[in-house]
Amino acid sequence: MSWLNNPIKTIVYSTVLIFSLFSSATLFAEEEKGKQNAYNKLKVFSEILSLIESNYVEPIENDAMIEGAISGMVKSLDPHTSYMPPASYKEMQVETTGKFGGLGIEISIRDGVLTVVSPIEETPAFRVGIKPGDKIIKIEDESTLDMTLQDAVSRLRGETGAPITITIFRKTFKQPKEFTIVRDVIKVRSVVHKLYQDEIGYVKIRSFSKNTSSDLDKALNELGKKGITKLILDVRNNPGGLLNQAVEVTDRFLNRENLIVYTKGRSDEQNMRFTSHDKVAGVSYPMIILVNGGSASASEIVAGALQDLNRAVILGTPTFGKGSVQTIIPLSDGSALRLTTARYYTPSGRVIQENGIEPDIIVEMKPVKEIDKEEGKEEESEEKIRLRRFLREKDLKKHLKGKSSIEGVEVDEDVLDDTSSEIDEAEIKELNEDLKKDNQLQQAVSLLSGWEVMKKMFKNLKVNAPDPDSRISMK
Repeated sequence: MSWLNNPIKTIVYSTVLIFSLFSSATLFAEEEKGKQNAYNKLKVFSEILSLIESNYVEPIENDAMIEGAISGMVKSLDPHTSYMPPASYKEMQVETTGKFGGLGIEISIRDGVLTVVSPIEETPAFRVGIKPGDKIIKIEDESTLDMTLQDAVSRLRGETGAPITITIFRKTFKQPKEFTIVRDVIKVRSVVHKLYQDEIGYVKIRSFSKNTSSDLDKALNELGKKGITKLILDVRNNPGGLLNQAVEVTDRFLNRENLIVYTKGRSDEQNMRFTSHDKVAGVSYPMIILVNGGSASASEIVAGALQDLNRAVILGTPTFGKGSVQTIIPLSDGSALRLTTARYYTPSGRVIQENGIEPDIIVEMKPVKEIDKEEGKEEESEEKIRLRRFLREKDLKKHLKGKSSIEGVEVDEDVLDDTSSEIDEAEIKELNEDLKKDNQLQQAVSLLSGWEVMKKMFKNLKVNAPDPDSRISMK
């Protein structure tokens, strides 16, 4: 008996076919209805435009009204989608070159409020004390409520040397506070590096601009010549930047092909995968990555990828959670549309958007005064600190004799002090000050300092693998 000769199967087939045809017809009808509604709304828009042109109390330029309508339309989508008039589009292109005018802050709209993601170090905003999470409630005397992100950027920028007053609300403030900031040309030195304890390299990436990966190569090369064996990568208060630079930076720490990040959108064109390659030999030092609430976008891609691939330990506080892809689409009149087209995913499939990256080791940043208070010590004079470096047990009164002293073995004091004489005292002092003011960095240096000891201790010890979702808190 053929399939269609079976009455039951024929009924089922017919039912499915009828249901499919009905569903298709319903879907088609809904699409047509949606299109008709859109046309009706456009007709209403045209009517309103005409009424304003002929009846508004003062003459109005059509261009200004239409641009306002476009801005209002994209504003209804999400905080990162925006319309950029020709002048704004040109400003955006200048931004990614690493040199632009302004205050030196990365801003976003969070919960409907204009919020500082992070200030860029050594910029006017950073110097006056603007901090991540600050709410900008006024620019000059204008409220930022319902202000678009692009409008805010345009108002904050201006001529170099021109002051601007912004009103900030911070959780620790009893009431909003005004900050007057003098605009300056913002030159972003995206990568800086230092050396701690002779073998721990420190690299800070401030933003991901077009030269970041090449600047990182130079920093790693210089640290490599100094014989580092461990590395701290600091992306705290890094607002992000170019996606390709985030991929390139991540690639510097991987030695085989790995998925770094992928995107998912509505269309297949927006579904992309970014992997490491073997063009550059990746460094293999044990790594700790420092993050905080000011680490956003490209910073989160780097931290999330290296965390998923078990390449680095993430230390600090949860990141900002900006994991959406904005595609810049140039328009015919020189303007552009910044359109959110996809979401970022880490190699293991975690969504960065809204969730951010959760550190493996949570260490809250403590204010300097709080750190000093915990130490409970009176601050010593610089002279006393300097002299203390040269005093040892043998210099103390009535010190207990060591074995070499008892047996009359001579110790070459010059050999003991040889390394310290080569190190610049001012540099040591500056590095120690860094650690004193930054408990997160201090924790990272301490962990890496004990790396070899811990590895040796646990080399032959069988321990259960930890839960990959577990987090350690060091508050």
